[in-house]
Amino acid sequence: MSSDHSVDHDRDPDREPLRSLLFVPGSRTGWLPKAEAAGADAAILDLEDAVPQGAKEAAREAVAEAIEQAARTARTPGPMRLLVRINPLDHAAGWAGAEDLRAVARPGLYGVVLPKVRCADDVRLADRLLAWCERETGLPEGRIALVPLLETARGLREAYDIGRAAGRVAHLGALTAPGGDVERAVGYRWSPGGEETHPLRARVLLDARAAGSPHPVAGLWADVTDLAGLRRFAEQNRALGYEGMTVIHPSHVAVVNEVFSPDAEELARCERLVAAVTAAQARGEGAVLFEGRMVDEAMAETARRTLARRI
Repeated sequence: MSSDHSVDHDRDPDREPLRSLLFVPGSRTGWLPKAEAAGADAAILDLEDAVPQGAKEAAREAVAEAIEQAARTARTPGPMRLLVRINPLDHAAGWAGAEDLRAVARPGLYGVVLPKVRCADDVRLADRLLAWCERETGLPEGRIALVPLLETARGLREAYDIGRAAGRVAHLGALTAPGGDVERAVGYRWSPGGEETHPLRARVLLDARAAGSPHPVAGLWADVTDLAGLRRFAEQNRALGYEGMTVIHPSHVAVVNEVFSPDAEELARCERLVAAVTAAQARGEGAVLFEGRMVDEAMAETARRTLARRI
């Protein structure tokens, strides 16, 4: 059943497209300069799968210190945003996720990546806990973004409700990968290009857009050395309407950034299109023939949005 909750996804003006979100183990915060040097728009410090159970407390402390350092040096907000993937917010995980939130929700943090999301109630719980943390640390409510990971069949099925569950939900999308949680939950078998996940990625993208969740991202490409395959997969995601991807290796960042950035030819065409429509409107015309196609204000607005993403 769809949720009737009304949310405002535009409360925080710092929300913006993120082309590349690079996972960094929470126990390896010293790798953050490498992530920044690679050009990642965001780094996701991972306290969940990338950290063994016995090392989680030390990793939590290290991540909290990295966030404090980012705030002190004014690096966030800045060239590279910092997010943290916490542990699940449930009893089975010993409520480690709640302890993670208490440690990392502070100035310097852009967002929290919430794993194993099953339904909108999971998001509402995280939203309430984050609001408490924001009050305790003097941050405006809603400042910290929330990125729900749809890793269960139910979570994928309820992507629309999840996207509408809280105003801080951002960068929602389908993160398919070979051999991971989603493959196990859905039952698909990963082909060399991941084509079997195309319908799933397309449906979740539509749910995210319909829910008003800004700047959806997709992922992952697991083959570190197959950059040609990564490019094809990224181009497919961009064609679907995604605005970025999560990545697992610094070598993937440049490819993903290039795919999700408009190139000089696309920008030049958008400029010509806007100029043509503007000139037609000045003549009292609603539509005009432009390079073999009829275009109007709707196409001009799409072109303006592309121009706004000029790097």
